[in-house]
Amino acid sequence: CRGGNMKDRGLRVDAGNFAWGSENCTKKVRILDVVYNSTSNELVRTKTLTKNTIVQIDAQPYLQWYSKKYGVDLRKKGKKGAAAAAAKDAEVPEEKKSRHVIFKLKAREAKQKMDPAVEEQFQS
Repeated sequence: CRGGNMKDRGLRVDAGNFAWGSENCTKKVRILDVVYNSTSNELVRTKTLTKNTIVQIDAQPYLQWYSKKYGVDLRKKGKKGAAAAAAKDAEVPEEKKSRHVIFKLKAREAKQKMDPAVEEQFQS
């Protein structure tokens, strides 16, 4: 133990920092399930976390961040979903936004382009 570098074992790890690489966003999110481990299916069954384990995480923090940055709800599908969401939001009073923020969100929304596979994962 010279140097003070100690290895600790995470016995009850239920959250971690995960990055959304294409959007340059990192959030601390909850780990839902272990999906795949190349070493052994036993590690998947026992939900053991190792390096290069593929896990399923909670997407809520990323949905909130994306909605705040681009003004787009990823849970709604396509143009019809957005129109239905707008009709539903008309009943509920929305937070006030300054003119500058509205123009900034419109400019970001025009540039915003997401991979269809990622978009499909957010909708499920």
